[in-house]
Amino acid sequence: MKAAQVRSTFLDFFAERGHERVHSSSLVPADDPTLLFTNAGMVQFKDVFTGHHKRGIPRATTAQKCVRAGGKHNDLDQVGKTARHHTFFEMLGNFSFGDYFKQDAITWAWELLTQVYGIDPDRLVLTVFAGDEHMGVPADDEARTLWQQVSGLPPARILGMPKSENFWMMGETGPMGPCSEIHYYMPGTPAGMPSTDPEHASWEGWVEIWNLVFMQYERRDPGGPLHKLPAPSIDTGAGLERVTSVMQGVSSNYDTDLFTPLLATTADIAGTRYGAAPEADVSMRVIADHARASAFLIADGVFPDKSDKEYVLRRIFRRAVRHGKLLGIEEPFMHRVCARVVDEMKAAYPELAERATVIHEITLEEEKRFRATLDRGLGLLEEEFSRLRAAGDKTVPGDKVFQLYDTFGFPDDLTEIIAGEHGFDLDQAGFNEALDQARARSRQAHNTGAGADELLKSLADELEATRFLGYEHTEADGRVLALAAAGEQAEQAEAGAEVAFVCDQTPFYAESGGQIGDAGEARTGAGARVEIADTKKLAGDVFVHFGRVVEGTLGVGDELRLAVDVDRRDRIRANHSATHLLHLALKRHLGDHVAQKGSLVAPDRLRFDFAHFSPMSVDETRQVEDWVNAEIRANAATGTEVLPFAEAKQRGAVAMFGEKYGEVVRVVTIGNESLEFCGGTHVRRAGDIGLFKIVSEASVAQGVRRVEAVTGVGALDYLRRLEGELGEVGSRLKVAPLEVVGRVEKLQDELRALEREVSGLKAKLAAGGSRDLMSEVQEIAGVKVLAVSTEVDDAKTLRETGDSLRDRLGSGVLVLAGVGADKVTLIAMVTKDLTKRIQAGAVLKAVAEVAGGRGGGRPDMAQGGSKDPAKVPAALERARQYVAETLAD
Repeated sequence: MKAAQVRSTFLDFFAERGHERVHSSSLVPADDPTLLFTNAGMVQFKDVFTGHHKRGIPRATTAQKCVRAGGKHNDLDQVGKTARHHTFFEMLGNFSFGDYFKQDAITWAWELLTQVYGIDPDRLVLTVFAGDEHMGVPADDEARTLWQQVSGLPPARILGMPKSENFWMMGETGPMGPCSEIHYYMPGTPAGMPSTDPEHASWEGWVEIWNLVFMQYERRDPGGPLHKLPAPSIDTGAGLERVTSVMQGVSSNYDTDLFTPLLATTADIAGTRYGAAPEADVSMRVIADHARASAFLIADGVFPDKSDKEYVLRRIFRRAVRHGKLLGIEEPFMHRVCARVVDEMKAAYPELAERATVIHEITLEEEKRFRATLDRGLGLLEEEFSRLRAAGDKTVPGDKVFQLYDTFGFPDDLTEIIAGEHGFDLDQAGFNEALDQARARSRQAHNTGAGADELLKSLADELEATRFLGYEHTEADGRVLALAAAGEQAEQAEAGAEVAFVCDQTPFYAESGGQIGDAGEARTGAGARVEIADTKKLAGDVFVHFGRVVEGTLGVGDELRLAVDVDRRDRIRANHSATHLLHLALKRHLGDHVAQKGSLVAPDRLRFDFAHFSPMSVDETRQVEDWVNAEIRANAATGTEVLPFAEAKQRGAVAMFGEKYGEVVRVVTIGNESLEFCGGTHVRRAGDIGLFKIVSEASVAQGVRRVEAVTGVGALDYLRRLEGELGEVGSRLKVAPLEVVGRVEKLQDELRALEREVSGLKAKLAAGGSRDLMSEVQEIAGVKVLAVSTEVDDAKTLRETGDSLRDRLGSGVLVLAGVGADKVTLIAMVTKDLTKRIQAGAVLKAVAEVAGGRGGGRPDMAQGGSKDPAKVPAALERARQYVAETLAD
């Protein structure tokens, strides 16, 4: 059975049993700072399990893409060396949100494995939780009994395991419970039942293929007691790679059809054969695995860089490149392996095909950059290894590791591998310290009232989602449900207090999807007035208003009249709708690879980050502007619909990189063609945008460009500022504004002519003006010496004069002092035939010491300076003395 069939069979099986088929969420978890990447199938359902979100259907099934390559879940070092460690993998799962429990989960798991997949029951072993006295949780006898009834396996094949193996916890608090693992005995390995003793476990030949988690407890406080959940749930995870290896009868995941095409492509590029040499095989497995992780991460909007998720991708990718180098691949190749990943996986994950161009360009550019510095970095390491050997040291200093990371893009673990190959360790603590210091230097001070945020997040757990009325209304009534003042929970706040408060409903849009939050004011019937400066969502769909009480007293339970600043909202609407049109225009004129990487929609401007690989030309910028403005003039009505996610995608609606979407989505049509997933506020008709003008375009990261633009009143303000500046320039040049360019060109021509004239005069002056400097040549110890001053301190002119005088000397020593009003430029030259006897750098050093300055350079030419013109005569005399002393030796 091919891997694609293993995947589809799993999903079909559970869909037939009432499970909603949910597409894999992004590898970048939305609104979850606890995780670097999605690392398990249940991640996208965390809010459902914790009760923060309700799903329409209480059952779901997924094939979830996962990455474990950073933070706590990090298998990077083992990749390629073992049969089953990966950075990227797929987790098949079925989930119950307070619906069915152990009976159905166990029955269906056994049915799928033994009857649908046809796995031999005699090759399976089951584990259950053996209980934990410290936790006060008994053994899971219910699961043991159910397994015996459903499977018919003897008790000896149903093993009790401790908490470390068979008890699952989301964290110190939250839902948790016992689990049952299903293990398969791989053919071709020594026979033997696994041990239940975790200290002396013997699981050789056995591989875990599925874990059923029974979430039946909840811990509300760290270290506190466990409470039974009123609605127990199911969370299961079956590794696609492992199940596929079982179905295909191979002992390694790398021998399945998930990897063999990638290994074949890599071997072909390297001009070798997989299986011919163990070390080369490890490199090819690393490349195949890392190509999968790279392609999927880039498709989800993670591009290689120096921080957080981006750095993890860079580590993964550059490890693969180095393994390619070990295979003798000297040209960029990872884009070809990643293209094979796209071809093999795009049917299951259409986003790979949608972003194939982005994946190609990013991987090719990243490899070119790394290869450009790889040899220099390796050379630096070799020098360091030589120094360490000479000193008898075995540890590469942390600052050197950081230099390789910061200057040459060497991930520290790559440096560690290379150092290990040469018998050296790393000062990891020193590297971490240098990295922390660098991050601290670059981190901008940012204080958002974190104490209040945390308090409100805690309060939000107890509140229902805020009802948002802002699509239809800019004024509405609401009741205060929670209030914080000065970072602490409060029942009321007096005039002058900075507050954050939650209402049951509001017309204020909370910052989301790039659109900033609404501002405005709120009033109570008792005369209290609150100026609202911002609105945010701090937890789930609970909206928080931030502002200041300016009159009266605000209290929990107060009825408010909430009024959005309509003019500000209208400007935001225009910029947001223009952002949608801009996105489509960029796709049309730059290519389908353009994908949104981030945005900011504010009252005064819009900012749009997108995947692209070169600056926009003037023509491209104008074409984009013209297309957007044509849509604005067409003045089509804006349309909004709420659709099932799958239907919206089928219609061609565009989703933002990494955004989290539910089973139903809001889809917005702007103009005649733009169709995007969006929860923001928009103009009623495209013509309400007024005018669209791009004001800047620049690079913000590798493969990411940024456009800033203005619309409507903002565009008018921008054009008036331009007009004012141009008019002021014209006034100063005494020409009409539209004649400024011609006048500037004429002035530039005149300036260039004057510069040429000045340069000629300087050169003449530097050469002595009316006096012949060559007449001042002296012969010292048989060598011609010219040590003179001129009245030109321009270094370039002085060097050119020096070159001319040295050529006229033929053989000799030249020292020139260019004297200005408050500085001296010093130049020393020695003809090639004399540099073994006397060097220009030494001459200049002696001169500069007397002149009160400094300098240095090559044996034949040196340059320096001082700030004391009065010392020039003594300095020139010292030059003659130094030549005499040196040549006398």
